[in-house]
Amino acid sequence: MNSKILRFIQYYTRLCGTNDPFVIANYLNIEVFRCPLGRISGYYKYLKRHKCIYINSDLEDSFSKVVMAHELGHAVLHPKENCAFMSRHTLLLTSKIERQANLFAAHLLITDDILQEYQGYTREQLSSGTGLPIELINLRLQ
Repeated sequence: MNSKILRFIQYYTRLCGTNDPFVIANYLNIEVFRCPLGRISGYYKYLKRHKCIYINSDLEDSFSKVVMAHELGHAVLHPKENCAFMSRHTLLLTSKIERQANLFAAHLLITDDILQEYQGYTREQLSSGTGLPIELINLRLQ
C-alpha cells in the first residue's frame, strides 16, 4: 500500500505543483467546508458521487492542514467510505483505513526536501520546526 500512496502523492503534487492538500482538493473538485464541529477535527463524506471534506473551523492553521491531508487521503484512497478524524488521537488509531490516511498525510506533508533540511535534527526538533505532530513524523520516518 505504501507504493500506491507514494504514486498518488507524486502524481498529484506534480500535477498541482504543490503538496498543499487544500490546493490538491480544489484541483480534484472536492468541496471543503470549514465549520464548527465540536470535538471532531474533520471528516470526509461521499454522497451521490460528490466528495466533501469538513474541517473544524476552531483548529489552528497548522493542525487543520494535517487534518486536511488526512481527509484528502481518505478521498483519494477510500473514495466511497465516510470517515471522521475525531481528534489528535486518530494519529494513533490502528484501523487499516485510518493508518493509510495517516501515511498519506505523513508522506504528503513531510517531503524529502523537509527531511533533507532537518537532517541531523531529532524528531522532536523536526516537529517543533515544522509544526507537525510527532506522531506524523514518526509515521513518515518508519
